[in-house]
Amino acid sequence: MTRSFSELTKDFSPERRERIEQRKEQLRQEMTLAELRRAFSLTQDTLAKTLNVKQAEISKIENRADMLMSTLRNFVQAMGGDLEVRAVFPDRAIEISTFSSLADKPGKSRTGKKKQQMVEA
Repeated sequence: MTRSFSELTKDFSPERRERIEQRKEQLRQEMTLAELRRAFSLTQDTLAKTLNVKQAEISKIENRADMLMSTLRNFVQAMGGDLEVRAVFPDRAIEISTFSSLADKPGKSRTGKKKQQMVEA
């Protein structure tokens, strides 16, 4: 007999439910480029047209483990976002401003945030 998900989880303790919710939120915040593209309901072809490249190039970008920061920034901007680079330490996170200058080029968007910002972790 098949059981529903709610039947399988009905006896979970509140602590276990909370751990599950935390893990779900963590997974929502960690995505590959392909998962991110799909989350915005974009196809490789649509993104390729936005970036003025072929669809095969989008596939290559999504499967690369190493790429130029400008390539990643362009990919994210083509989906309507901005790329931020941070160094995360146990007591804080610091935005790396070196890469901010990439977005300052004419024709590129910039969020107007401080070039270096310390954020409590």
